[in-house]
Amino acid sequence: MSMKSLRSLFAMLVIPLFFAMGLGLSTSAIAADEQNSQQQAGKTSEADLWRAVKAGDSGFTTAQGIEPGVLINVVGNQGKDVRNEYLTPVMGIAVVGVFVAFLFFYLLNGPSKLSKGFSGKMVLRWSKADLWIHWVLASSCMVLIFTGLNIMLGKHVLQPYIGEGLWASLIYGSKFIHDWVGPIFIVSWVLCVVKWMPMQTFKMYDLKWFLVVGGYINFGPFKGQHPDSGFANAGEKMWFWTLTIFGLFIAASGLMLVLPGLELPREASMAALLIHAISAIIIIAFTIVHIWMATVLSEGGMECMVSGYCDENWAAQHHNVWYDEIKENNSIVYKD
Repeated sequence: MSMKSLRSLFAMLVIPLFFAMGLGLSTSAIAADEQNSQQQAGKTSEADLWRAVKAGDSGFTTAQGIEPGVLINVVGNQGKDVRNEYLTPVMGIAVVGVFVAFLFFYLLNGPSKLSKGFSGKMVLRWSKADLWIHWVLASSCMVLIFTGLNIMLGKHVLQPYIGEGLWASLIYGSKFIHDWVGPIFIVSWVLCVVKWMPMQTFKMYDLKWFLVVGGYINFGPFKGQHPDSGFANAGEKMWFWTLTIFGLFIAASGLMLVLPGLELPREASMAALLIHAISAIIIIAFTIVHIWMATVLSEGGMECMVSGYCDENWAAQHHNVWYDEIKENNSIVYKD
């Protein structure tokens, strides 16, 4: 066979082989490109999915209930941040700040003494029913305040200094007591509002009470000024309406949080939690003021809620309008 024939035969064998290899390489490249595109698309799709989840978008699930398709509740996380970053510090400031402010005022000013001293004659001011309502309400309120403070602030104030077992028992007990004392507070709060509301309307003379700080200041131009006051003075009326309004918020939000039969959206539950905390801060601050005013700042004031009677000079000095009315109506009742 001639060399020319051999070259022709080699060309006939090699050229198709190179052609087949080139076709195979092209096909592999196309397949690899398609695979990379699919992987990239998969990664993009997965990223979009998790962005949607983190944004709180709703998906599909066979689970039943309120908002079962929402894996991450954005509003709930935001509410938790508001509670931890703002409400918890504010609650601590309210407790410490108000207490320290009144302690400083007491050390500087002293108590508001009776200008004519004690008369020894005791005038009926509160009935037995009033005393029961007051002390049940006060006791339940104080229990809720201390357990609520532990729930909100305990992890910052107590937990670092006590054992984990003791802390677990303490926080569980606080939550348990808080939930079960709540209904007692609500019932006594309703009785308080219904029974005492007629005595809590503001009058024009209440404005002067605020201007002279109720006559409690013992120095400067306000010393010795005793503004007019009815059965309840302006400060007591402010405390009553604060308790009425924010007590309603606390009761409603508390029931939303603890009643097992309520199926609420998570946004509603978080809103209830924030409203509960804000209302609690306000009531705690006013409760501290109320306790200071009723005990150490007003000489003879605490006796009113112990026996239901007040000294006649105390009535004439702190509630002169009411005292004059019961004298004129001949409805004054003295203690035997």
